[in-house]
Amino acid sequence: MVDLLHRWQAAARGAGATDVAELTRAGTDLLARWREPHRHYHDTDHLTAVLDVVDAHASAARRPDLVRLAAWCHDAVYDPRAGGDANERDSAALAGTLLGRVGLPADAVAEVRRLVLLTAGHAVDPGDVDGALLCDADLAILAAPPEAYDRYAAAVRREYAHVPEPAFRAGRARVLAGLLDLPALFRLPPLARRWESPARANLTRELSALPLP
Repeated sequence: MVDLLHRWQAAARGAGATDVAELTRAGTDLLARWREPHRHYHDTDHLTAVLDVVDAHASAARRPDLVRLAAWCHDAVYDPRAGGDANERDSAALAGTLLGRVGLPADAVAEVRRLVLLTAGHAVDPGDVDGALLCDADLAILAAPPEAYDRYAAAVRREYAHVPEPAFRAGRARVLAGLLDLPALFRLPPLARRWESPARANLTRELSALPLP
């Protein structure tokens, strides 16, 4: 957790944050959110994995520290009972509040909010390299080896344990089909070349294995 807090502080300072004391409080608040007990996939391991991808490909971004801050905030609010894009909208709102408190410039706060909202549908405009990097990092698990992908899918099911099986199958099928309908799951060329095919294979395999109602 100390390492993660340092990563948060470094990204925020690099983006222009000025209030050191508030910066520590904001990072502690975010970490507490990422460690909520109902999270089985959307937890600090996911946060770390997203940050690692962003760091590995930071040279492709225009404002990599803002992408890092968006990674921190993109699932900061995560309620499996929320509908639609409520979690993304609430996470973007929280980002605005926390980043404003640490003294981040208004244009940077607005950009982080915009990036967070992209993770609702992972649809990125051509030329939006920062949005592409964040969304590619968020979806990286889709291209994992089958065993790791299956653990991810099982963890998501645990997060939705309150949903009856038929309803979960229907909802999960919509999510998987929506991802498969995207023109491309990954946008940055190095990631697209490595990850597009295995990700589509994993999604198709899971969709095909969902029991019929």
